[in-house]
Amino acid sequence: MKIFKYIVTEKDPKRLGLFLSKKKLSKQVIVNAKHNGGMLLVNHRRRFTNFMLKNGDEVLFVMGKEKVNEFLKPSNKPIEIVLETDNYLVINKPANVLSIPSRYEDGDAVVNRVMGYFSKKKSSEQAFLKPHIVTRLDRDTSGLVLVGKNAVAHSKFSELKKDVFVKEYHAIVHSNFNPEEQAGLIDAPIGKIDDSVKRYVIPNGQKSLTQYEVLAQKEGASLVKLRLFTGRTHQIRVHMAHIGHPLFGDKLYGIDDNFARQALNCSHLSFPDPFTNEEKIVEVSDPQDMTDLWRNL
Repeated sequence: MKIFKYIVTEKDPKRLGLFLSKKKLSKQVIVNAKHNGGMLLVNHRRRFTNFMLKNGDEVLFVMGKEKVNEFLKPSNKPIEIVLETDNYLVINKPANVLSIPSRYEDGDAVVNRVMGYFSKKKSSEQAFLKPHIVTRLDRDTSGLVLVGKNAVAHSKFSELKKDVFVKEYHAIVHSNFNPEEQAGLIDAPIGKIDDSVKRYVIPNGQKSLTQYEVLAQKEGASLVKLRLFTGRTHQIRVHMAHIGHPLFGDKLYGIDDNFARQALNCSHLSFPDPFTNEEKIVEVSDPQDMTDLWRNL
């Protein structure tokens, strides 16, 4: 069983349901536990959410089994785990892999690979493991993805403000930057103008902010570090094309330069661990295809 333990202090709310909500447990998670083998215990006695707590009480939240989507199948293809705790994983996702299954491709997303990894755990632990994608990447973007191992982890991460998740990327882009343009903040609203997947910088679009810093340059190409302050679809690709530096491999917003995918890698991810309040910082190197591209330019 998966058990989460809390001790009530004087400043905590007195009603058990409110206490648990302050601990970032959603109502859905609590209801799921109630109906799927979980329970709420105060000083080792079962209680309901309207139970009145007092200072020093020990609260145990016993998580129930999560419902499994019977249409999702585990994939035995490899995953690179950069960080693992009892409640979440950070995966280094390769390019050309979806974060979550789509209607048309449901057999080999990150979710499927994590399910395959969980299936190798001892049977008593398996029943309480279910992947929940917290941060996702486009199919052709490689790099770090945060995955909750259970509904409690997903609930706690969901309660955090989006700006506490710091995601930094490396991109290889066309052309060089002038000396006065080596770093900057792109503030340009992004939106749709038709039914296609393509996005545009338009006056009535959603506010979009991207910070960039040039790390290195070769003739006709630049290696850039980027940080997102908003999370719009295709934001980095749209913004870099907007300022005249489309990504290598980005046929939608740039040119066909024979690189197989957009040269974009999430190389840095930091966030507060909602279970320990410790700041977690995870970094990875750029994948081989991007290092080969840069070397051969």
